[in-house]
Amino acid sequence: MLHPRIIPVLLVHKGGLFKTRQFADPVYVGDPINAVRIFNEKEVDELMVVDIDATTEGREPDYALIAGLAAECRMPMTYGGGVTRPAQVERITSLGVEKVAISSAALADPSLLQQASASVGAQSLAAVLDVRRSGDDWQLFTHNGTRATGLMVADAARRMVAAGAGEIVVNNIDLDGEMTGYDLDLARHVRNAVAVPLTILGGAGKREHITDLFSAVGIVGAAAGSMFVFKGSLRAVLITYPDRARKDQMALAANRR
Repeated sequence: MLHPRIIPVLLVHKGGLFKTRQFADPVYVGDPINAVRIFNEKEVDELMVVDIDATTEGREPDYALIAGLAAECRMPMTYGGGVTRPAQVERITSLGVEKVAISSAALADPSLLQQASASVGAQSLAAVLDVRRSGDDWQLFTHNGTRATGLMVADAARRMVAAGAGEIVVNNIDLDGEMTGYDLDLARHVRNAVAVPLTILGGAGKREHITDLFSAVGIVGAAAGSMFVFKGSLRAVLITYPDRARKDQMALAANRR
């Protein structure tokens, strides 16, 4: 049975943990391994780690880093960044990673998802769609938001599911790091397009934003970066996560829908 999930997202840049705003201006916030240890103690639902350099630099995933993170994680972990071949997916999952997130490579060659799905199963594959508002719709971008594809989000989501993705992750570039709330229209739009598990990223800044998302969409993953590493108007670095009682309260909104 699916349950609503609250998912911290860690961005790895130059080997460290960073946070961005609208995919720019990365700010160092700590060590990835240390962050995982803290989130272990806070009993998070799931963790997503994205190497934001790998695809733009055209290099392999950092398997040593992935192995170290997976060894520390006491929760399901998703890894994304630099994945272009089915063999890489197999290697990453063999290190103890539950799901592999793929973006630009799957758009360029959907057979990547087909082959990887045949090997590790669709439940282990998440297609990440980085989008910006375009009129009344949302256009898909790749390579850290630098390349417009001309493809709109609902069509992209359906293509990825048809190719073998077992989950869709929608990342709103316009709201990245802004902490002003999720784009609920975007979340509803994608929810209506596909039936697979869905995770929404971009905009969360407080607990009410997650509750609003659960109320609007129902059973969904609420992912966030800044919300879990910054505190206060000065954005002081402090890793946080809702305790069990608060998390259960927030999840009620999804169950009521």
